[in-house]
Amino acid sequence: MKGFPSPTTVATRLVWPMAALILLVLLLAGSVVWWMTRTLDQAAMQDERARVALALNDLRQHALENIRSYATTLSSDKMGRHPVDPVGTAAILTSEGKGPSRQWAIFLLNTDDSVLFGSVGGEVAGQPQFDGRRRIFDAVIRDVRQKEASDPHLHTGKSGMIGATRIVHDGWSAYVAAATTISSDSPHIVVGASELDARALSEIAGPLGLQELHLSTNSNIRHSGAVAIDDATDRGPAFLVWQSSLPSALVNDQALTAIAAIALLTVAFAAGILLHVRGQLIELSRRQEQVQRLAAHDSLSGLPNRLLFGMRLDQELARIKRSDEGLAVMFLDLDRFKDVNDTYGHEAGDMLIRIVARRLSNLLRGADTLARFGGDEFAIIQTDVKDPRDAEALARRILDALTMPCEVPGGSVTIGVSIGVALSPRNGTDRETLMRLADTALYQAKNGGRNRYSFFERQMDEALRLRKVVEDDLRAAILADELQLHYQPQYKANGEEIVGVEALVRWPHPQHGWISPQQFIAIAEERGLIIPLGEWVLRKACEDAKRWPGLRIAVNVSPIQFRQRDFVSSVMNIIEEADIDPTRVELEVTEGVVMDDADAAEEAMMELRARGVRLALDDFGTGYSSLIYLRRFAFDKIKIDRSFLESMETTGESAILVHSVVHLGRALGLTVTAEGVETSEQHRFLQALGCHELQGYLFSKPVPAHEIDKMLGIAPDESRSGAVA
Repeated sequence: MKGFPSPTTVATRLVWPMAALILLVLLLAGSVVWWMTRTLDQAAMQDERARVALALNDLRQHALENIRSYATTLSSDKMGRHPVDPVGTAAILTSEGKGPSRQWAIFLLNTDDSVLFGSVGGEVAGQPQFDGRRRIFDAVIRDVRQKEASDPHLHTGKSGMIGATRIVHDGWSAYVAAATTISSDSPHIVVGASELDARALSEIAGPLGLQELHLSTNSNIRHSGAVAIDDATDRGPAFLVWQSSLPSALVNDQALTAIAAIALLTVAFAAGILLHVRGQLIELSRRQEQVQRLAAHDSLSGLPNRLLFGMRLDQELARIKRSDEGLAVMFLDLDRFKDVNDTYGHEAGDMLIRIVARRLSNLLRGADTLARFGGDEFAIIQTDVKDPRDAEALARRILDALTMPCEVPGGSVTIGVSIGVALSPRNGTDRETLMRLADTALYQAKNGGRNRYSFFERQMDEALRLRKVVEDDLRAAILADELQLHYQPQYKANGEEIVGVEALVRWPHPQHGWISPQQFIAIAEERGLIIPLGEWVLRKACEDAKRWPGLRIAVNVSPIQFRQRDFVSSVMNIIEEADIDPTRVELEVTEGVVMDDADAAEEAMMELRARGVRLALDDFGTGYSSLIYLRRFAFDKIKIDRSFLESMETTGESAILVHSVVHLGRALGLTVTAEGVETSEQHRFLQALGCHELQGYLFSKPVPAHEIDKMLGIAPDESRSGAVA
């Protein structure tokens, strides 16, 4: 049965079609409104330009009339027929109440355009003042001269005067300029100009209902209204511009209201559904944001997590390819963190994680990256590593910082840290390789005693490869019965009679050849494979024991096996299934069996002995409390470790220790077996001490079961049939 659609699916099915419909309606309405307002705006701007042009034309006519008034005055009877009286002319040009004399610059020019008399703002002016404004007057003077030249008989206006007027600019301001002849028979010209300052422009714009009328020399006109004016300079065109009051503003407001009403009507049909979808989308968005935060950062420490760490490592690797820099990848694993959690609780553990994160952050530079992978695992990208000593120095600082006591709820705790370091480009140039090698180096640091750092070395790769082989293939090998047992005989002290054999597991891997127990037993214990492996060894040894009546079968037992609740019953079930005498089975244990949980170990050992199974203490003398264990636990045998015989001399310290162990065992009524006997001198010395049993390469190395058959003189047919003890 299919579930309900997700909020995203609902949004896709409902929101997008509705949004498309609304968008279509808005586009249609907007297109109509745009066309209407565009037409209205164009008509409004044309009307404004016409009104502005008319106002400027009126301004020019008014200016021309003013200039003609001066010209008429100059040609009156006060001056005679030839205006040669300087005092009288100056008085006329600067007189009060005769037009805009104080706002205007007015000059009387001769036929060569030289100044006879002038007035600027009501003050007498001459040739220099005219020259400073020459470009403003050039156009209107030129217009008058051209009219005179084109038709000497042309006379317009008052008293046959020829006139011209323009609106011009000098790059900074606009001016209204005008020029006229004094009379039809006079060679003189009167010119004048007045600046269109802000006040003057305001007086023009006010009656027209315009806003912000001003001069602009920007050729890229973006204003809604503009008229060009004449250029009195070489600076380029200029414009009188204003902000139009277009109909579109009012129409757009009304149109938007109408469009909104249409949209609301459309939305109303699906309002309920959309509200529900909106709620779903908000919740979905909130969850997505939360997921994104969690996806990139650790919630407890606030540090980047593995995902973000990998992304930053890719970025740094890409960067150092373009430079001569290097970097270090460090994997950190806190030591004794589990003890803090178990002793003080998870609240203390969380506090410890935050303290560690803060201390590590204080040791790093801004370009470095610190991440938490989870649990007690951290990782660092150290940038700008020019030499391995840079990474080593940081690793030492980390060790010093994290071995300082930490205050957590419940008390003060002290932890350590194991660090694995991989360098780029020395060890690798891609993310996967560097992280794998740093993890390998971390494993080496932990196995080397913890609270230390270890740089990746090439031989670690082989160890990692073997570890992978064991983890992947050992369980399958146990189930497929692909392992083998070899047996090393145990002789009486005379070295002639076999009294037992020790079962030793061997692994012939189909691709990697023979893998020794030293290589895979520890990994099997770490990965939880030691239980099925131990049961397979015991079962196989008991089956082979049926071929050798009278021999004891010694099998090594891991402390992990011994701690299992059903260990005793499992052992007895295997012995009963093989149908052999329990007294022929000897379990060899080390001090680790009794150190972890002495009470439980004692109970299991007493039960095993009660059922006839023998117990041997292996590697005797290498631990710390062997004598205490001998007094408390019911062992049947002690085995002297081979390390005492490797460099033993008959009068040396090792010889004294072996002598003491043998006599101690005999005094306690225990069987004493010496391992690692390789020379005749060792044999004779141990026999003289009274050692009960001997085992070593002097007599035989571990061999397959059929070789034991040969030693015992058992024919192949007998071994296949299986003698019952």
